[in-house]
Amino acid sequence: MSEKSVNPVLKQVLELGPTIVFFVIYLRIKEEVYVFGGTEYSGFIVATIVFVPILLASMAVLWYLTGKLSRIQVFTAFMVIFFGALTAWFNDERFFKMKTSIVNGMFAVILGLGLMRGKSLLQYVMGDMIPMEPEGWMILTKRLALGFAVLALANEIVWRTMSTDAWVKIETFAFPAALFLFLWAQIVMLQKYVIEPDEDASDAENG
Repeated sequence: MSEKSVNPVLKQVLELGPTIVFFVIYLRIKEEVYVFGGTEYSGFIVATIVFVPILLASMAVLWYLTGKLSRIQVFTAFMVIFFGALTAWFNDERFFKMKTSIVNGMFAVILGLGLMRGKSLLQYVMGDMIPMEPEGWMILTKRLALGFAVLALANEIVWRTMSTDAWVKIETFAFPAALFLFLWAQIVMLQKYVIEPDEDASDAENG
């Protein structure tokens, strides 16, 4: 199925909405304790359990509207489901908190393995979104692999040393903002490697 065009604002809402909903639900029920099957669950764990179907519904709508889901979206959704299930099964919030470390750590490792083979797996995933020369992709991949590693380490420090309240706020706002700003800065610094559309057209005509 080919990718369909969709309102960019709606696309952002579907991509970011579930995380914001999780944050709002957590704020409303964080002090509550719920009993299911004779077992007590904290508000955080209940918010985590509710977050999973909301994320799946959002991804289903996004797939229906666009006809496509990125590999990163699918992988992240799988990890959310997996660690959400572990959190609920063991009634232990640590599983969901360490998810961020494992996801970012795996991204760093995957990109690093590609670099060891002289390839930019980032270009394979995002090449259609950002036309850029191979050298630029290699530089961006190295920096992003390091960035993911730093985020994984930062998450470990935050959830092990700070309160659940602090972790939820940092996970919802600080980490995504840091990644966005980091990516934006890299694109600006690597602008000389970006291939402009008119360059492609002129090269084709000269050829």
